[in-house]
Amino acid sequence: MNAMTGSPASTGSTTELPRSYTPSDHEAVITRKWLDSGAFSARADDGRPAYSIMIPPPNVTAALHLGHALNNTLQDILVRYHRMRGFNTLWMPGTDHAGIATQAVVEKRLIANGSKRTDYSRDEFISLVQEWKDEYEATIIDQLHAMGASCDWNRTRFTMDPVCATAVREAFFRLFSDRLIYRGTRLVNWDPATQTA
Repeated sequence: MNAMTGSPASTGSTTELPRSYTPSDHEAVITRKWLDSGAFSARADDGRPAYSIMIPPPNVTAALHLGHALNNTLQDILVRYHRMRGFNTLWMPGTDHAGIATQAVVEKRLIANGSKRTDYSRDEFISLVQEWKDEYEATIIDQLHAMGASCDWNRTRFTMDPVCATAVREAFFRLFSDRLIYRGTRLVNWDPATQTA
């Protein structure tokens, strides 16, 4: 430090620091280092105490919003804190099919393009919904990466994946077998626009 001017003493180097910090210049490099290191991966055979959070899977109806960012930031704080305390920590990411809500947004897109669901066969419409799901799932995952979420990305799930669907059927079967849920005749809400319950 120069005592007369208060400025840093010259080191003979001509490299100048930028006037402002631009996060996008560094984020991809840091993210790649994190992913390559396996720092966010939990291991089933690890003897340490376990700590896990599953992201309440966001619907693939649209991109993430500020509420998702807040929720995921709070989860990330908890996950990183437990990692630092030595827990075998799993933060599992995923997305949710959102069923009728996803169907509704796809139908709105079709209407905006001058067609409707009934113009397509069942398989064709399911294919259109799958395209929407793939597009928005990729957007959501990219947004989580951009936020620096320390998820175990090797375990990313979609609620309609075979492993998830099997787990849901098994859970309902056990609940039914234990008489904790039952089948009965009840009123349901009917959506007159999509013509479904």
